[in-house]
Amino acid sequence: MKEIRHIVDTYGQIDFSRHKAALATVARVEGSSYRRTGARMLVLDNGTYLGGISGGCLEGDALRRAQKAIASNQSSVITYDTTRDDHNQIGVGLGCNGIIDVLFTPLDPAGANNPIALLRERMHSRRPRLLATITGCEAQPDVLGISVPFENRPQWVRDFPIPELSEKVLADALNGLKNSETHTVMYQTAASDAVRVCLEVLMPATHLVLFGSNNDIYPMARIGKELGWDLTVMANPLKVEKSLFTLAARVLNPKEDEQPAIDDFTAVVLMAHDYKTDMQNLRNLLSSTARYIGLLGPRKRAQKMFDAFEAEGTIIPDDTMARIFAPAGLDIGALTPEEIALSIAAEIRACFAGRQGGALRLREGTIHEEGLKV
Repeated sequence: MKEIRHIVDTYGQIDFSRHKAALATVARVEGSSYRRTGARMLVLDNGTYLGGISGGCLEGDALRRAQKAIASNQSSVITYDTTRDDHNQIGVGLGCNGIIDVLFTPLDPAGANNPIALLRERMHSRRPRLLATITGCEAQPDVLGISVPFENRPQWVRDFPIPELSEKVLADALNGLKNSETHTVMYQTAASDAVRVCLEVLMPATHLVLFGSNNDIYPMARIGKELGWDLTVMANPLKVEKSLFTLAARVLNPKEDEQPAIDDFTAVVLMAHDYKTDMQNLRNLLSSTARYIGLLGPRKRAQKMFDAFEAEGTIIPDDTMARIFAPAGLDIGALTPEEIALSIAAEIRACFAGRQGGALRLREGTIHEEGLKV
């Protein structure tokens, strides 16, 4: 979501009386690729660009393709095949070893189907949103690049540009939305025309909530900021450094009964370093929907809290206990506040991605699953 926000913000600053722009979007990935489906790159007619669709091996050619889309005012899809032993092929020998479809879309600020406008309207949503984009249709080239968001069934049926496929695509779209998976599907019309549709799930930005005002909140806040997470700090504003206000979207004072908005895409880290404070905050979070609740300190400190809850008759359900990570962080031998912050941020990301956080060299199978879980 960080890249999308940056692209949307930059797009809003373009003077379209002097410049034109196009959007390059990874529409399909087969095999290995540095970037996955949904990666984007904003390109201006003067050659400047923002974002990326690879680790650097495709951007040069993509820049030229995007400028061609601007000049012709037509969308196009280019397939980069880095699996072939062909030295004339873009990306060969650079380690990708995958097939990547990239959609190039000229951007019309007044157009009805401007993908940037669709992203802008959805990037602050706190629930997953779905965007279906036609990335292949030789029989109807005018529909190439059209994106249709899903809001409700009547809207979908009205807006999907190939009516006979609307229900089939919608069924797959809703399944992807349910499983938080972005994937590309090939369909066939009654006339046997092939239609490829990218079903992209736009996930809310991770909301990171930090309880505490000690020095270790700052590296945690900096890492969260770099990752594009939405940051809330629960601390007395008078007791934190001014730099925190440039990192956090909000600093709330718990003593004034200010409470963070917590949803399914929230990670909370308790960093007060005070047993009673951390226990009370944990108590308040037990009924929340936060996906991750991290608690600093040794395991026996957390167990003492759990024992105290049990003694007072507070039962913590198994599904709630599974969301409590104590001690917080992956085992990377972290010693400094910065290293501890890194281990916690990595564990949060693994939790949200449904991964265990192990070494990639020990992972069986591919790094990325066929349906990209975001």
